[in-house]
This record gives sequence, C-alpha cells and structure tokens, in this order.
Amino acid sequence: MAEGNIDRGSFRDPAGQVHLIGDRVFRTVMPMAAADYEAVRNRPTWRKLIDSGRVLPEQEVEPTVLGEAASEAVHVLEHPRLPHVSYPYEWSFPLLKAAALAHLELHMEALEGDINLIDATAYNIQFQGPKPVFIDHLSFRPYHDGEFWTGHKQFCEQFLNPLLLRAFLGITHNAWYRGALEGIPVEELNRLLPWRRKLSWKVLSHVTLQARLQQAAVEKGGKAEVKQRKLPKPAFIHMLRSLHGWISSLEPADTGKTVWGDYARNHSYTDDEVAAKKAFVAEAVRGFQPETLWDIGCNTGDYSKVALEAGARRVIGFDFDQRALELAYARAVDEKLDFLPLFLDAANPSPDQGWAQAERKGLAARRNADAIIALAVIHHLAIGRNVPLSEVVDWLVDMAPTGVIEFVPKQDPMVQALLRLREDIFPDYTEAAFLAHLRERAEVVDSRTVSASGRLLVAYRRQD
Repeated sequence: MAEGNIDRGSFRDPAGQVHLIGDRVFRTVMPMAAADYEAVRNRPTWRKLIDSGRVLPEQEVEPTVLGEAASEAVHVLEHPRLPHVSYPYEWSFPLLKAAALAHLELHMEALEGDINLIDATAYNIQFQGPKPVFIDHLSFRPYHDGEFWTGHKQFCEQFLNPLLLRAFLGITHNAWYRGALEGIPVEELNRLLPWRRKLSWKVLSHVTLQARLQQAAVEKGGKAEVKQRKLPKPAFIHMLRSLHGWISSLEPADTGKTVWGDYARNHSYTDDEVAAKKAFVAEAVRGFQPETLWDIGCNTGDYSKVALEAGARRVIGFDFDQRALELAYARAVDEKLDFLPLFLDAANPSPDQGWAQAERKGLAARRNADAIIALAVIHHLAIGRNVPLSEVVDWLVDMAPTGVIEFVPKQDPMVQALLRLREDIFPDYTEAAFLAHLRERAEVVDSRTVSASGRLLVAYRRQD
C-alpha cells in the first residue's frame, strides 16, 4: 500500500497506524504493541466498553488486506468509518465538556477491569451525533498495580485548561487551541488565573502544581524526575472521579446574550414566513435524500431538525456563535438527534495544519456532505466580511452536490443592520447576480420567495 493511504493523524504512533482504503478504515498493531493489545482484548471489560458505545468497535481482519503496509503487523483491525472527523478547536464548551467527561468515565470503567489508558489526548475522542466515542485502541494497556496517571498533564492541557479558560475567564478556547494543537499549557493558564482562583485545592492540584513541576523540569534541562512511590488503584480512581465531579460542575462564565444566540426567536420573519421556509427546506431534502447534510449557519438547529425529519440521515452543523452552539448541542442531546453542531468562522475555516501541514485536515479536506443548507449566510460573508459574492457561491456549491441556499436582499432588515455603520460598497450584491453565479455552477431545481423583504430560497443540483 502506498504511503498516501496512511492517515497522517496517526503517524506519530509506532505501536500502529491508521490506513484508509476507500470507505474502509484499518489500524495496524505492530510487534511492540501486540502483547498489550491481546491482553486487553481478552479481558471481559474490553467487550463491555465496546458494547456500551464508549469505544469504537473493531474486527480483526487478515493483514493481507493492507499488502506491504502490514508486512510487519501482528494484527490488523477494521473499524467503522466515522461520518465526520472533528477537532477540539471546533468544539463548543459543552462538546469539549462531554468529551472530557466521557474520557474520565471510560478510564474509570477500564481501571475497574485492570485496563489502563496511557495517554489522554482529546484527539482520541470523536462524536457520533452529540455522543462522544473513543477511537484509539492502542491507548489501552493492562493495568499494573501502583501506576501513576501518565496522561494527567495531557488531560489538563487538552481538556481541563480550555474549559477553565471559559469557565473562569469567559474566553472561548477555539482560537487558542487551533493555534496550539496540544492544548493550553498549564504554565500559561497558571499565569492568567487570578490569585483567588489559585486558592482552590483543585486548581492548585491540576494547574498550579503542574505548572511548577513543568518549570522545575525546564530548570533541570528538560528532565523531569520520575516518581518512584506508588499510587494505589482506589486513589487513582478517586482522582479521576474528583476531576469528573469538578468538570461536571463547570459552566461558561459568559452565559449572557450573544449576537445570534436569540436569532431563532428574534428575527425578521413572521410565523407564516418561517413555516414557508421550513416547508421549502423539507421538500428539497426529501428530494435529495442525503446521508450527510451540512447546515452552514445552523444557529440553534431549527432547520437541522427539519432536515432530519425530512429524511437526512445525519446533520453536521456549523456556526460561530457560541451561545447558539450551546443551545444546538442541548437540543441534539435532549431530542436524541443525529446532529453535531461545530464551531466555524466561515471566513477563516480550519486549515490543514500540524506536522507537514497534514496531521490535522482542514475543513475542505474533510468535506463529505451529500447536501447542504446555507440559510442567512451569504450576506454575512459578502457584506459582513467583504468576500466577493461569486466566491461565496463557489464556496458553498463546492461543499456538496445538492443543497438549499438563501439569498437575503439589501432591503431586508438584517442586511440593513450590517450596512448601518458602513458605506455600501456592494453594487454587485443583487439577486440577479446571485442567480447568475449559481447557474454557472449548478442547475436551479426550485426557488421560492419566502418573506415580504424578498428573501429567496434556491434548491440546486451541481453540474459536475
């Protein structure tokens, strides 16, 4: 198998790598990891972790399926392909919190069955709808009596510290995490926290003490001392349970009104216009019957739910408003929707980054939608962010072969609000120009004006 079939997100692990063949996902288990894998696999707790949905299922297959790429592998595992891979810097506060709690619950349950997790990277958690699942089978080892938690610092930097940044300081983690892929360093968060926060035993244990140990290691030439004393399993589990309780209690510090968090209730539509808009979206989705639909500008998920009820198997939503995303996640959980709302600044989406700019794929490289809905999005990019209208249309049409796009004209109150404090330098922002650009790329399947202000919904099918 060619090197290009290796998923670059797994290249650092000598124990085994992930390989992709079409829609199939495989993981090699190399000789150095085989004994530990076999020991874990044969314990009753392992099957319970998989059957409960905490760990992604696996099936051992013949290594020949990978050809030369598996020539040294002892085992090859096949996993179901996830509908969408997301990263911690694309998660809202409640998504990151859910991932942290799932990691701790998994670790505690594994320890009860004498299985240990040797690392604590947030990238080992993915989401199926709003439900977190652990994906790295080679992170498990047989537990040895007295072991310390080797992943403690990593857990703090990739889970706890980003949550504390928002809970204590009201600062969202997304931009910092995207710029520092290993999370928020303990020494940096420790410098940011006010002294009153450091009086807490939890902060002292998981932030301040960690920062001092890190500084001591730097002063000793980067060599940290290895502790020789043992940590009994009950104390280990108590530590995890205490962290779980603390994280469960954390809430965002800035829970007030945001720009679009109340948009679902406070917008420029009448009830009849909302009904007409939902009917158009539902009709289009029933015609397209997508497996995966992307809702660009999902807000609190009103139209994501419409799409699911109309036949979309799953919806990946995107929005930049944190409060809207928090409400969307709560809806997905409460109503048991296969709906994953993620953070996106559409004018600055996640890029290819990490080692060789290939370790973490950008949004474009992860496109997998059969259809999109992009409602009340175009004017924010074309007028709010000065992106040429033709490029906005191209960007949306490139995302999926079918979809629904809404054009909001200048006379609409929402566009007027954008223009209130700036000069109108957008003579080409017209319905005619929008339709002309769209028809260069796609067939217009249906269209309908759904508001008194002239909002236009268009269902398209791309001309590939």
